Amino acid sequence: MSSKKNEKTVETESPDELEKIEIQLLLEGIFLYCGFDFRNYVSASIRRRIWNRIRAERLKNVSSLQEKVLHDPCAMARLLSDFSIHVSEMFRDPYFFKSFRKNVVPLLKELPFVRIWHAGCSTGEEVYSMAIILYEEGLYHKTKIYATDMNEDLLRKAKEGVYSLDKMQAYKDNYLLAGGINDFGEYFKVYQEKAIFYSFLTRNVVFAQHNLATDHSFNEFNVIVCRNVMIYFDKVLQNRVHGLFHESLSMSGILGLGGKEDIAFNNYSHCYEAFNAEQKIYRKVK
Repeated sequence: MSSKKNEKTVETESPDELEKIEIQLLLEGIFLYCGFDFRNYVSASIRRRIWNRIRAERLKNVSSLQEKVLHDPCAMARLLSDFSIHVSEMFRDPYFFKSFRKNVVPLLKELPFVRIWHAGCSTGEEVYSMAIILYEEGLYHKTKIYATDMNEDLLRKAKEGVYSLDKMQAYKDNYLLAGGINDFGEYFKVYQEKAIFYSFLTRNVVFAQHNLATDHSFNEFNVIVCRNVMIYFDKVLQNRVHGLFHESLSMSGILGLGGKEDIAFNNYSHCYEAFNAEQKIYRKVK
């Protein structure tokens, strides 16, 4: 009797309802098998990435993708890469960096040592941007930057600091808008149509794998920068990450978010004051 009831339930389910179950099982399988947790990512975004991979693998549905990635490590790696956030550029939203230089740097100059966490650093463009600001402001020698991402391939690219030369003009424009005071070309050399940033910019940078969805705090920081990452998280995961950041920030520490993100409407919003609300820079007050 129970079996017939279950069969009837399956038969009457719409494809959308079945697909939701398939996606849930896929994400649960990924978490149990390799520890990456995408269960609380925004459903529309994760669904789009899943179907892009289904088409790329020439499969028919989510269940077939689940079977493939759980038995083919290369397919799993491709899917995890699809889930990672690759969008980045140097001095992205340059007025954020200009405000950081003008308003936050003077506070950091008063500290004996500065610890900065770039969470979700992707391929590292914003890490190099921060390093350049700190170098120009005479702060880099007493700063340690922790640049983390869940994707090891992106971290490797970030550590290499090699970017397409055709992007450098746009990056130079951002640098000038962000208040740059030197010749931007002083920070990299050109080789075979690539811009290779000089290693002194990463002398005080630690690149490390860290998953915001599952990992814990690993230090106390004066500044945490996490820009345009949490827009891919649902409210549950956003609250989890904000709790992690609150735990990791020192009192009066600075939190920098992306242009489409906000400190409001989470469980920790009352713990911050707006340092520059327009540029999404906040200070921890409790």
